[in-house]
Amino acid sequence: MRLKSTFIGIGMVAALALTGCSADTGTASKPESGAALTIAKPDGAIATESNNPWIGDSSANKLGYKNVVFEPLAMVNAVGENETTPWLAEKVEWNADFTQLTVTPRTGVTWNDGEDFTADDVVFSFNMIRNTPAFDTGNLQLTDIVKDGENVVLTFAESKFVKQAQVLHIPMVPEHIWADIADPTTETNPNPVGTGPYTLESFSSQSVTMTARDDYWGGDLAVPTLYYVSYNDNTALTTALANGDADWAQAFIPNVESAFVNKDPEHNVFWAANVLAPDVLFLNHQQKPFNNVAFRQAVNIVIDRAAHTEIAREKAGPELSSVTGMPTPVGDKYIAPQYEGEEFSMDVEGARAILEEAGYTWAKDALIDPDGEPVSFTLEVPQGWNDYVTGISLIADQVTKTLGADAKVNTPDADTWWANKRSGNFDAIMHWTDSGTTPYDLYSDTMDGRWLLAGDEVDYNFGRYENPRATELLNTYATAATDEERTAALDEIQTIFVDDVPVIPVGTHPVLGEYNTRNYVGWPSEDDQYATADPVQVTVPLILTKLTPAK
Repeated sequence: MRLKSTFIGIGMVAALALTGCSADTGTASKPESGAALTIAKPDGAIATESNNPWIGDSSANKLGYKNVVFEPLAMVNAVGENETTPWLAEKVEWNADFTQLTVTPRTGVTWNDGEDFTADDVVFSFNMIRNTPAFDTGNLQLTDIVKDGENVVLTFAESKFVKQAQVLHIPMVPEHIWADIADPTTETNPNPVGTGPYTLESFSSQSVTMTARDDYWGGDLAVPTLYYVSYNDNTALTTALANGDADWAQAFIPNVESAFVNKDPEHNVFWAANVLAPDVLFLNHQQKPFNNVAFRQAVNIVIDRAAHTEIAREKAGPELSSVTGMPTPVGDKYIAPQYEGEEFSMDVEGARAILEEAGYTWAKDALIDPDGEPVSFTLEVPQGWNDYVTGISLIADQVTKTLGADAKVNTPDADTWWANKRSGNFDAIMHWTDSGTTPYDLYSDTMDGRWLLAGDEVDYNFGRYENPRATELLNTYATAATDEERTAALDEIQTIFVDDVPVIPVGTHPVLGEYNTRNYVGWPSEDDQYATADPVQVTVPLILTKLTPAK
C-alpha cells in the first residue's frame, strides 16, 4: 500500500539527507550502502497526479517515473551500436520489409500485483493503441494483432524500418486492470500496476517516491529507493546537483564544468551523448528573404559553427561539420559518397558571390534584394533558453557583419513561440530535429511534405518547405524492402538537402545527462554507450539493473 504525501518541505529535505548525498562537497565522502537516488527535473510543482503512461502531460510522463513502472518489449539504443535489447520480449523478429513483427513474450515476468505477464497482455496493449487514436502518436498503422502459439504477431500497413523504436518502446499494461477502464484517455491510474523494477510509494506536488521490488524479474536492484524531485527552475536544479541533493538529471547547465563537474571532479559526471539530431534554423519558405535559395545558401556558409559549439553550447557535444547536416562520428556510415569529408567552412567571399550572381546588391553596407528592397529578418527562440539565445545572437551578428542583412533577435515567451512555429508565423527559428537509429527523422523533420498535410498547424517542417521529390524519396527510404534502395534514396535526399538548403544546420543536439558516482557505478558514458544518460528515457530500467554499489 502506498502513501500519498501532500507536502515536501522539511520532511523531504530530511529524507534526502539520509541518502548519503552530502552537501559538503569539499570533503571526501564514502559511498553509502543502499543509498537512494534523487532524479531531478526543473519543471516546478506538478500539481496533479496522473500515472497514465499513455498521456504525454501526465505526472508519470513529465517526471519520467512511468519508465520504472511500465516496460517495453525491447529497448533500441540511440547511441553506441544502435542495438536492440529484448526486454519484456525474449525475442523480437522483423520480416524482410519490416511490415510484420513477431514477439516472443518473456516467461517468468510478473506484474507488481503478482499476476503473470502473458502474450494476452501484449495483444491487449497494442489493441489499446490501435483502438485509441489519441494514443497512436507514432502513427503505427497496425492492421492485425494475433497470437500464434507462444508468440504475438503484429502486422502493419507500411514498413516500420524507420519506426522500430516507436513500436518496440510501447509500454505494456496489464489486461486484467485496463480492460475494466471505460475511458483510458482520462484515466489517472492512481495505483499503477506494471512489470517494472519499482512501485509507486508516495506522490506530492514536488516529489515522488519509488520503491524497489523484491520480486523483479530482472534480478536484484542495487538502488532501493528513487526520489523524483521537481525543482522550481534550472538554477535550483543545478545547485541541487552541485551540492549533492540531487544525483541524476538531464539539463543544459551553463558553465557545466565549473557549476557541476568541478564541485566533485572525482564523482560528478556530465555526458553529452551524440545522436543523429542537429540543431537547425527552420526558415520560412513562404516569404522573404528565405524564399530565395541564393540567400539561404549564402547564410549557410557564413555561420561560424565552431563559435556556436564553443560559446553557445559550451562544448556540449562535437561541432557539426558535415555539409549533410549529419552529426559525426555517429552518422559517418550514412554520409553519401559524394559528401564524405566535405565539411562546413566560413566563406564570406563565396557567399557574397552567390548573392551577386542572384541579383543582390549593396547600398553602402546594407544588402539589397533583387526587388530593390533592404534584406531583413528576425531570428526567434524563447526567452530563458540561454544556449539557443546565445546561438541565434551569434548568427545574427555574423550575417549582419558579413552580408549586410539586417538580422534581429527576438525572444518571446515559450507559449507564443510554440504557437508561432506551428503556424509558420516567423522568419527563422532555432529548433532541434528528432533522433532515431537512422537519418530518416533528421531529413523528414526538415523536408517532408507529409507534415504539411495536417493543415494550418504543423509539428515539423515548420518552414513549409515543399519539394515533392524529397517527399517521395523519404517515403522510399521508409518503406524500401532492401538496403540498396534505402541507400540510393538517402544519397539523393542528401543532395537536395545540401543544394536547396531547406534548413540551415547549426550544431549538434546531444542527449545530455548529469550524474554522480559516489554511491553507484555502472552508468552509461562515452566509454560505455549502452544507453544515453537521460533519466526520463525508456532505457532507465536497463541503467538501474546495471548499477552496482561503489566501493
